[in-house]
Amino acid sequence: MKIMVAYNGTKVSKSALKIAREYAQVFNAEVVVLNSSEGGANETAKEIMSIQENMSFAKKFMAEKNIDCQTHQMARGLSPGEDIVQFADAHDIDQIYVGIKKRSRVQKLIMGSTAQYVILKAKCPVITVNYE
Repeated sequence: MKIMVAYNGTKVSKSALKIAREYAQVFNAEVVVLNSSEGGANETAKEIMSIQENMSFAKKFMAEKNIDCQTHQMARGLSPGEDIVQFADAHDIDQIYVGIKKRSRVQKLIMGSTAQYVILKAKCPVITVNYE
């Protein structure tokens, strides 16, 4: 079994990482941790360093429990939701774990929702985590 965690270092994504690790232990699953940013000229060196630190943390977090883990940092010009869904399809992911944060309808309209996109578009089950 192969599971993926959408991870960006936020508290809710850390909760998703924790739940995915517990699931991976029980079912002896391989874990793929994915971070997606649109990339391009707007991305600063500090942001890139932060993403690399987050990926390193995720890999170490999984290694603590001897879980096979791959990390991927995506910057293909796609929205994070598109990256997550396309990566899951291309790599035969069986489940996706994503942290969610409650937003108002206006906030969703203005900023969109990565989790909502993944929930609606993914071809595999999506487990949402909304606590810290």
